[in-house]
Amino acid sequence: MSEFRDLFWWSADGIRLHARDYAGPAGSDAPPVICMAGLTRNARDHATLAGILARDRRVIAVDFRGRGESGYAKDPMTYVPLTYAQDMVALLEDQRIDRFVAIGTSLGGIVTMLLAGMLPGRIAGAVLNDVGPEIEPAGLARIRGYVGRSSTWPTWMHAARGVQEMNADVYPDWGIEQWLGMAKRLYRLNSAGRIVLDYDMKIAEPFRLPGGEAGPDMWRALAALAGVPVLVVRGARSDILSAATAQRMMQALPMAELVTLPRIGHAPVLDEPEAVAGIERLLGRVPGAKSLEQRA
Repeated sequence: MSEFRDLFWWSADGIRLHARDYAGPAGSDAPPVICMAGLTRNARDHATLAGILARDRRVIAVDFRGRGESGYAKDPMTYVPLTYAQDMVALLEDQRIDRFVAIGTSLGGIVTMLLAGMLPGRIAGAVLNDVGPEIEPAGLARIRGYVGRSSTWPTWMHAARGVQEMNADVYPDWGIEQWLGMAKRLYRLNSAGRIVLDYDMKIAEPFRLPGGEAGPDMWRALAALAGVPVLVVRGARSDILSAATAQRMMQALPMAELVTLPRIGHAPVLDEPEAVAGIERLLGRVPGAKSLEQRA
């Protein structure tokens, strides 16, 4: 795994936020990549992908508030996509990043769409991983059924088996090494020696409210990406992003490509060869960084 440094910044409401910062090669003018994970996930989800992409450019893999090494919110009603987007704006300001490529899985993709509307011209390209402006009701019901429900395990192998039981339909071809890898991304070891989920259980509170999974008028938000290269990655077994919605996204985004991964549900982990190849094609279509003076 490529080396990274811990990057910290502050939200507008005083939460210390964390990301993994993979420096990339010195002198690269490629816009940095910012990776944003799904609802219950964290920066570790993108470790493999970040190691690949950091050969050519800087990569920042984010812990949203309430996940990983980011601080927990005092007000659980701030665990919503608009606040996560505002936290990302604070990161961009802290790091003085002008243009960037966004890679968003599930919730991270929703945040990407919101950022496109909030920051016109600053997203140079985007990957929307198994998410779109419309979310399938069956998938929402499944997620609402488990998010915020605490579970603990005595060993990593127990945790891996537990993750497998929950996700066997999503990744039917996975072996125990892959389940163990997912467990180590999703869980952490606590001070009592137990293996516990690595997020604030209170993230479930706004998500369980009607509309808590997204912002208003997400098709309008998606339209803000119409002028840049976009890759939509979809798991063929997804219960979140339907094939029909993915095709409608292709019609709305003239510079978009759709990659559908067979025998995978919600969500692809983005280390699949087809997904990596698609992301590399996308990055090949993104021009090098320009300064504010050059853009003026």
